[in-house]
Amino acid sequence: MIKTTKRTALALFAAASIFTTNINAQLKVPAPSPSQTIKQAFALSDITIDYSRPGAKGRVVFGDVVPFGKVWRTGANAATKITFGEDVKVEGNDLKAGTYALYTVPNKDAWEIMFYKDLTLAGNVADYKPENEVLRVKVKPTVLTAKVETFTINVADVTSTSANVELIWEKTKVAFGVKADIDSKIMKNIESTVINDTKPYFQAANYYYENDKDLKQALEWTDKAIAQNPKAFWIVTLKAKIQVKMKDGKGAIDTANSAIALAKEDKNDDYVRTNEKIIAEAKKIK
Repeated sequence: MIKTTKRTALALFAAASIFTTNINAQLKVPAPSPSQTIKQAFALSDITIDYSRPGAKGRVVFGDVVPFGKVWRTGANAATKITFGEDVKVEGNDLKAGTYALYTVPNKDAWEIMFYKDLTLAGNVADYKPENEVLRVKVKPTVLTAKVETFTINVADVTSTSANVELIWEKTKVAFGVKADIDSKIMKNIESTVINDTKPYFQAANYYYENDKDLKQALEWTDKAIAQNPKAFWIVTLKAKIQVKMKDGKGAIDTANSAIALAKEDKNDDYVRTNEKIIAEAKKIK
């Protein structure tokens, strides 16, 4: 009888445990400050940001929820982390490739942006140590006309060598500029690949065109690229663009017409329109 009772008790306990586990497994609610990871291709690598996104929820954020003049974790939950895949300049200051915790000191007229090497501090800002800062810069905030409910970090205005990292919440936007000096690396790569005859002619010519380098050399490389792939209308289009930059209007028109014929053959209306614009621009060259 005692053994039966023990078996029954164990069975009931096991059933209760399974029931409780199932209930816990099924209980999922939205995070108050959901996490987000953004990854932006930049220069020759990436900028990656991991952060949590608190909401305003009817509150006055800056000057109240986030006090002026105090160190802020720049988000919620764990430390906000920003990773640069290569050495960069932030607001003109050198910053080595790596991962940093992003802290700020908001103020009405200026914000301080700090890149911090301790990634574990999170919101425990009472233990913030200035000696752990790798870089601190100052930027001015912008007042927005429309309210942004959820704290947002963007990587905006991206070019091949520059970008702005934006911090946006409520009616405030703060941005800091990031630049990468990649020209010397790319030029060295071009020398070692094109000159050594591995033939990335199109990529090399496009870089020269975009960055206002030796256009005569760029034109020579496009001709070699076209010889490798005569039906590549995108390469022929690049040649026309280079000719416009070189003020060769007649040559650009002839080349653009060739690109249009190839693009029509491939049923690519975008490149047809692009080359029509090139022709219109070339006709203005005197």
